[in-house]
Amino acid sequence: MSRDDKYHGSRRQLLRAVTVGSIAGLTGLAGCVGDPDEMDNGDEEFDTVQFGVLEPFTGEFAELAKERHRGTELAIREINESDEYDFEIEYSEYDTQLDPATATQRAQEAVQSDEAQFITGCISSSAALAINDFAADNEIVYTPGAADVSITGAECNEYVFRFETNTAQIAEVMARWTADELGDRIFYHVADYAYGDSVLNEVETRMEAISDSSERVGVTRSDPGSTDFEAFISQIADASDEADALVVGMTGADLAIFLSQASSRGLQDEIPIVTTTGSFRAVRAGAGEGAYNVYSGVRYVPEIETGDNEEFVEAYEGEYDDVPDNFSRVGYESIRMVANGIREAGSRNPTTVKDTLSGMGHDTIFGPNEFRECDQQAMNPVWMGECVEPDEGELADVVLLSELSGEDAAPDCEETGCDL
Repeated sequence: MSRDDKYHGSRRQLLRAVTVGSIAGLTGLAGCVGDPDEMDNGDEEFDTVQFGVLEPFTGEFAELAKERHRGTELAIREINESDEYDFEIEYSEYDTQLDPATATQRAQEAVQSDEAQFITGCISSSAALAINDFAADNEIVYTPGAADVSITGAECNEYVFRFETNTAQIAEVMARWTADELGDRIFYHVADYAYGDSVLNEVETRMEAISDSSERVGVTRSDPGSTDFEAFISQIADASDEADALVVGMTGADLAIFLSQASSRGLQDEIPIVTTTGSFRAVRAGAGEGAYNVYSGVRYVPEIETGDNEEFVEAYEGEYDDVPDNFSRVGYESIRMVANGIREAGSRNPTTVKDTLSGMGHDTIFGPNEFRECDQQAMNPVWMGECVEPDEGELADVVLLSELSGEDAAPDCEETGCDL
């Protein structure tokens, strides 16, 4: 049975089959998913809330999707077993791969077949941006898993709330640390899609704000899913005498392969490598020794002592016999914060919930947090770290080097391009 045919529910309804017809010929849904007059508005009782979970379960982001889905499942299980909520969450899951069109089709299936009122997922920025539009067109609350700034920036809308740390937040700590510790002449290598472009733009903008002498020495771009980076690595090595650092804007298997091949070529000995996601456990595992001596912005590591992270890590390890990573916490808090909004609103009507969620305070693994009103981006702290050779085993350890608070990391509202 495929993921698209499996339905996951609450304690009351553990498993039932979902008949999902082909929707290849469907156009977009017209208007909102339900007649507002027929949906509860806070004055009616309801027992269940329906979510659609969209993730790239297959493809080069599959390991990251697995992490995020575990966090999602854990949060749903805790909510359904808690006396603090008078409703339970039911959900269906769909494989988006990394394709925006496929992601949109899966969102349509979730809404039409399962009557989902809320959607979560999509690690790929291109796919997440497609669901941004879907959420606005169909008045569905959406919590994305991707980091491209425009998701809560120029392409924001009132139905999108993001707990994932965005590229602007991670670029702030990266640029400050890199300029202070390495220098301001930067060579960039990025994946040739929305996320890679976002990394390039955000880091470069901040380097220019920090230093009048900042310089882009060069930039190379590789297609998502590439497996041979030798030509790019040679080009970077040829320019290494002119650059203080290499900033790499990729993630998932792409970054792991790049770091492995760069290490075999000895690139770390020629130029320091600074990444946006090298601290991700899946990337470190895939890169092996290639992750050693690589610097990275850090969105999350399980060792942080903030909020109720210790309880989250303990629950995650107990459930999966594994430690959580960045996307685990994104899936977990995306569900918890929306559930808090549903409870506070006393409604599962997405329009009512989105009005409640915006600016609402939450207790999270990072401590007090919110989807701030101006762009509905979570105000997450960020760190700079170094991936180092471990005392035992092969998986690189992450040593934290510096930290920025959520307020210091986030761009000013007027700089986001979001108009809510």
